Amino acid sequence: MPLEQCSTIIVNYNSHIHVTECVRSVLTNAPQAEVIVVDNASTDDSLTILEVTFPDHPRLQIVRNPVNAGFAVACNLGTCQASKDYFFYLNPDCMISQETIPQLISSLKQNPQAGMAGGRLLNSDGSEQRGGRRKIPTPWSTFVKVFKLSALSRFFPRIFADFNLHEQGVPDKPIEVEAISGACMMIPRQAHEEVGGLDEDYFLHCEDLDWCLRFTLQGWKIVYVPDAVLTHFQGACSKSTPIIVEWYKHKGMVHFYRKFYRKQYSTILLWAVILMIWVRFAAIATLSKLMSICRTLTFTNEIPSEQPEPASSTTATISN
Repeated sequence: MPLEQCSTIIVNYNSHIHVTECVRSVLTNAPQAEVIVVDNASTDDSLTILEVTFPDHPRLQIVRNPVNAGFAVACNLGTCQASKDYFFYLNPDCMISQETIPQLISSLKQNPQAGMAGGRLLNSDGSEQRGGRRKIPTPWSTFVKVFKLSALSRFFPRIFADFNLHEQGVPDKPIEVEAISGACMMIPRQAHEEVGGLDEDYFLHCEDLDWCLRFTLQGWKIVYVPDAVLTHFQGACSKSTPIIVEWYKHKGMVHFYRKFYRKQYSTILLWAVILMIWVRFAAIATLSKLMSICRTLTFTNEIPSEQPEPASSTTATISN
C-alpha cells in the first residue's frame, strides 16, 4: 500500500501529551505519510512536548492559528497545506495501528464511488466506541435518544432504533453507512475537491455529520472499514472544559437541523426539537454544576482542621 499518498491532518487544542502520542503512532505506522498538526492557539504545553519529541522532523508540519477558530476552520486550513492524494483527518487523542491507513485507502480504491472511509474506533478497554458508524440523526431520532426510547426498538425496531450502530456486531468486510466519526476520516482529494471542506459555521461537533450528509447528497458513498482499527481516548482533550464542549455540541445540533430539515419538517415540530435540545443542555449543565459543588464540599469536609499550637510556643519574645 503506497502510504506516501496520505496527508494526516490533526487539529490540536490543549491536548497535552496526547497529540504527541498520536503523531508518534502515525510516523511509526505510516513511514512515508506526511503529518500536519494545526494548533488552535493552545495555552498548555502540548506543542512544546511535540516539538521537543520530534525536533525538525521532515514529515511533520506544524501550523499555528493565532486564535482558536474552531475544529472545522483548522481542518480546512490543514487541508490547504496537504500535498498527497488522500486526506486523513485524525483526532489528537487517537492512536492508529499499522493497518489503519492501508485498510482505509484500500477500501476507497476498491470502491471508486466511496468518497469517505472511517475505521473501527476502540475505547481504551478494547470495546467498540459509539459514533464510529451511525445513521444521520433526524429530529425524530434525536427525540428518541434524548428521552431514552431506544429500548422500545426490541418491539418497534424501525421506529425507535438508535442512530448509533456499534452494538450491531462487527461486520466481516467494509460496509456502506450513512455517517462515520470525525475522529477518523479518510477522503480522496478528488472527492474533497468536489464536495468542499467542512462547514465553518460549526465550531466543534456535528460538522462531521454535516460533511457526511453533503457527501451523500452529492452522490458519494461512505464506508465503514472494520479492519482499520484505532484507539480513541474520547474526551481526553475536553475534560477541563466539559460544559463549553457541551454548549458547542448542542449549538452544532441546532445548526445541523435548521440547515437540513427546515424544509422537511413543520416549523412547529422543528422548533420543538430545537427547544428540546436546549432543555437537554440546560439539564446537563445544571447537573454538572451540582456535581461540582458536591465534590467541592466533600473535599472540604475531608481536609483535617488545623489544631492551634500551645500558647507557650507562639508567644512572642520581647528583648530589652
